[in-house]
Amino acid sequence: MKRIPIIIDCDPGHDDALMLMLAFGSERFDIKAISTSAGNQTQEKTVSNALKLLTLMERRVPVFRGAEKPLLRDLIIADYVHGETGLDGPSLPQPIFEAEPIPAVEGLALILQQSEEKLTIVPTGPLTNIALLISVYPQIKDKIERISLMGGGIFRGNISPLAEFNIYADPEAAAIVFSSGVPITMAGLDVTHRALVFQEDIIQFRKIGTQTGKVAADLLDFFSKFYRENRLELNGGAALHDPCAIAWLMEPEIFKSKACYVQVETQGQLTTGTTVVDFYNVLSQTPNVEVLYDLDRKRYIEMLADALAKLP
Repeated sequence: MKRIPIIIDCDPGHDDALMLMLAFGSERFDIKAISTSAGNQTQEKTVSNALKLLTLMERRVPVFRGAEKPLLRDLIIADYVHGETGLDGPSLPQPIFEAEPIPAVEGLALILQQSEEKLTIVPTGPLTNIALLISVYPQIKDKIERISLMGGGIFRGNISPLAEFNIYADPEAAAIVFSSGVPITMAGLDVTHRALVFQEDIIQFRKIGTQTGKVAADLLDFFSKFYRENRLELNGGAALHDPCAIAWLMEPEIFKSKACYVQVETQGQLTTGTTVVDFYNVLSQTPNVEVLYDLDRKRYIEMLADALAKLP
């Protein structure tokens, strides 16, 4: 089976860590590079976390340091979920290599320009780097097969009543990406709040017996505490958001989705950062996003377990 060529843009982050484990452990992807965004923690910490995770998994791809802050706004971080390091919980190895010397936008543009095939971009943090990439190098859009992102929501938010964190953190960047004309798949809160990991799943991951499986379980032990204390409607489950963006590329058939017209609100007093999803086509606009809203949770967990079993 031909591996899917991708670039990952992430802000590790516990669920980003599981996303990377799924991407590398599945052996379904030709991962050209990783760029880091500031979101779950500061840029300094997210790039360090990406390098630590690659060292843990004994994988090496170019890692590019991205933007330090949103396009127009002050940086906000989700340390209340991910802790002081961004990956609180396990003990992680110190990186055995460093990030690339050039900025993410330059590095990603070079990879896209030199590629003989179109690449898929998988962003699982704020969209600052991707907005800069397609703004500074607009010709590069022709080399992007699709953007499969985690962010947004149809009917719910998690940092405001209607806004999801990744979009809210840099709504101007998100607006650029959603209006870019590049095909987009959006794994928002409506699907990720069904992509739940429970205590029995964490036990299963630990029983795999690998160092990566143990780290995954330790990460989820820490991550789950926030959900048990603050998201009681999930009945003890923790929303494992970011791996959905990878899982859809692997097995789109386990998801339910709908093609919708989506734009991002940047000015609303109460709704800034909202992905305005025309789910019922009241505007009669041409759809620009494939919006995910449900999945086979059992298969999702199996995919993660299978990937963890293939990693050191």
